[in-house]
Amino acid sequence: MPELPEVETVVRTLAPHLKGQRIARAEFRSKFVTPGDRKALAARLAGREIVSIERRGKFIWIRLDQGSLAVHLGMTGRLLFNGVEGPHTHGVFELNDALLIYDDPRQFGRIEWSAGGATPKRIAVLGPEPLIIPAADFIGQLRARTTKVKPLLLNQTFLAGLGNIYVDEALFRAAIHPNTSAKKISRPKAQVLHQAIVEILKVAIDHRGSSISDYVDADGQRGGFQSLHQAYGREGEPCVRCQTPIKKILVAQRGTHFCPRCQRR
Repeated sequence: MPELPEVETVVRTLAPHLKGQRIARAEFRSKFVTPGDRKALAARLAGREIVSIERRGKFIWIRLDQGSLAVHLGMTGRLLFNGVEGPHTHGVFELNDALLIYDDPRQFGRIEWSAGGATPKRIAVLGPEPLIIPAADFIGQLRARTTKVKPLLLNQTFLAGLGNIYVDEALFRAAIHPNTSAKKISRPKAQVLHQAIVEILKVAIDHRGSSISDYVDADGQRGGFQSLHQAYGREGEPCVRCQTPIKKILVAQRGTHFCPRCQRR
């Protein structure tokens, strides 16, 4: 599933093209991707101007001159600028002089409408942005929770935008076991974790995200951060710090990669 760096990359590649464009026609083809009355939504969007496009957590928030769209890419969703329609195209936006398409083979993504200037419901409940939250706030909120640190960091109401890849990478860099109780992480260690999250996300954005399977940006280009992973996807490979083989376990039903020597409980 595209996480913060991937969604940020999509937004950055789309924003220069979309701002100021007017939607001449829209079409939606999946009851899963676009729940509700798809024809009514298409009619509502006709003639609307795109005012801005931004990222919030893992969501792409497209603000219009009336209302807005919240797009979540799910596991296999792609927003492609001037893309070519295919069998998995479930959303089409004909613009002034361009085409924006939404492809999603597994149809786990969502395109949802919000009226007026209201924040979309699924965006309104999100926690703070990991690149913005002050270290002191992060540390205080982390140490107030008794849950395991990995599922806590995956909780989008606690912190918005992190997923399996970047939680594994951050915990590895901070040398914290994924099953550690958040409350038991010392303040100095929590400070290291906050710094690790920020640094990893910034580098991942610089490398246009991680292309593990389906992810490409709005221009159809793959990311490059997957070549820099130190934990995620490296089961059985030697730890870059101590050479101990990276181990994979299940934490909160998610495949989790860590070094059993560097990340002891």
